Amino acid sequence: MPPRRGRGPAMEKAKDFKGTIRKVIKYIGRYKIGVIAVMVCAAASAVFHIVSPKILGKATTSLSEGLMAKITGTGGIDFGYIGKILLIVLALYLFSFLFSLVQSLVMSSITQKLCYRLRKDITEKIDRMPLKYFESKTNGEVLSRITNDVDTFGNGFNQSVTQLITSVTTMIGVVIMMLTISPLMTLITLLILPVSVAFIGAVMKKSQKYFKQQQEYLGHINGQVEENYAGHLVVKAFGKENDVIDQFDKTNDVLYGSAWKSQFLSGLMMPVMQFVGNLGYVGVAISGAFLAVNGTIEIGDILAFITYVRNFTQPMQQIAQVTNMMQSMAAAAERVFEFIEEEEEDQITENAVSAENISGVVDFTHVSFGYSPDKIVIKDFNAHVDQGKQIAIVGPTGAGKTTMVKLLMRFYDVNGGEIKLDGHGLKEYNRSELRSAFGMVLQDTWLFKGSIMENIRYGRLEASDEEVIAAAKSAHADHFIRTLPGGYDFELNEDATNVSAGQRQLLTIARAILADRPVLILDEATSSVDTRTEHRIQRAMDNLMRGRTSFVIAHRLSTIRNADMILVMKDGDIIEQGSHDDLMAKQGFYAELYNAQFA
Repeated sequence: MPPRRGRGPAMEKAKDFKGTIRKVIKYIGRYKIGVIAVMVCAAASAVFHIVSPKILGKATTSLSEGLMAKITGTGGIDFGYIGKILLIVLALYLFSFLFSLVQSLVMSSITQKLCYRLRKDITEKIDRMPLKYFESKTNGEVLSRITNDVDTFGNGFNQSVTQLITSVTTMIGVVIMMLTISPLMTLITLLILPVSVAFIGAVMKKSQKYFKQQQEYLGHINGQVEENYAGHLVVKAFGKENDVIDQFDKTNDVLYGSAWKSQFLSGLMMPVMQFVGNLGYVGVAISGAFLAVNGTIEIGDILAFITYVRNFTQPMQQIAQVTNMMQSMAAAAERVFEFIEEEEEDQITENAVSAENISGVVDFTHVSFGYSPDKIVIKDFNAHVDQGKQIAIVGPTGAGKTTMVKLLMRFYDVNGGEIKLDGHGLKEYNRSELRSAFGMVLQDTWLFKGSIMENIRYGRLEASDEEVIAAAKSAHADHFIRTLPGGYDFELNEDATNVSAGQRQLLTIARAILADRPVLILDEATSSVDTRTEHRIQRAMDNLMRGRTSFVIAHRLSTIRNADMILVMKDGDIIEQGSHDDLMAKQGFYAELYNAQFA
């Protein structure tokens, strides 16, 4: 099928970066002890690493002084003293490594738990969201939140937090150590800081909107690819390959543009930061030589200071990389939290009526409904359905037949009027309990990857194999199942395309029979089977519906001739109702529909 178009290529304005980070901090609150441990370990690792160069500088000074003394004949090199210093430095580096290892292990654990929790929250959120959300979004856009966005957030969080802590600690510690060596050279080195900060701030401000757009259009791309793959037969049948490619190219061009710009801007950070850092080296070399000539500092201090300059510019470069990751992380987190904060259905009703022992009496009283306020689909629907009655709903396409079923299941709430089940308004029931009273067979079959036995048992998970087989026999599916390799253990593929459309319909009917619910909804349940099979299924469905309230939506009017009541809908209203014989005798709209099918 042709893919739904995503939002246009207009540049979306960046949302509140600080607000998103605050949400992230709040979300990780339960892991605060682990995060604090990571911060302490990262800081400790950095501190041990920072102290080492100055101590090592003493060894360099001792070595240079010893050489000079040996040359002048006044002494020699104190290898014992130098050896002790080297052992101390080795111990410091070892402690730094151990703390770094601990923080890495703890942070990886926190990140995986965070990603697990996010995926769990998104999956649970899907079950609580209204149907209208999914009717306005592509599957790819929703799936992108669980896959791409969560992965991007997790990777960015894992790398940016530890690197940010380490870099900031290193910068502060290095400045302190440099001040102990030479305040003048420290001042020269710090002059590069405002330049770096200004550049990083400018790049962050410019690149954020491109990172956000990159994540958004990645979801659009996923949706289009998924739909094109699922509907490739339709695309080929209608010769729409070029149209699909054009639509994909437009979305891909926007993704390419935003990804290129975001990566280019963030990529500018490293070379510019390196250039600024080299300027610092030049300043230190000149000032250090001047101070050494005057005897203000020692040779080892100069070498230690140069090491600190490198250790100072390196965290600044790392911070530049962190800003890149944080931009991407924030864009992904923003999309995830937008989804988690979407409007939900009310799942629980205070003082809810029990849905157990539902008899199936249904009343529609002045029901009106529209998917949007200016487009009313159901205008003034009134009907009373007694327990165990078979109600057929017929009418032309767009009359509101399927909409009535969605209202009955509370996929949508009515705009006006009321629907009652067993004398109680639908809103008096908990949604999940209300829906557990309905068995449904839709025109669009849904089967999952697994065995036929598992797919039928989905109607009632505790059912035995014998009950599953009995349901299949009632749906006249047992014969074709036994002809398949493995019989009931035959594995359906992802879209169940390794069985025919009619066979898929039989399996969903068997599932509904096994569910054994007090109210049945059959929406074009036999639309995909041949006429002969339809008659066989109809007999089985008549047995199934006996004693249960049933709503049957049908275009084949021959299948509902035995219904207790036929509701004829047109333009959202019931224009006729009665039995088949009564409606035929009226020679009205129903009679016209019936005669048109059998003319």
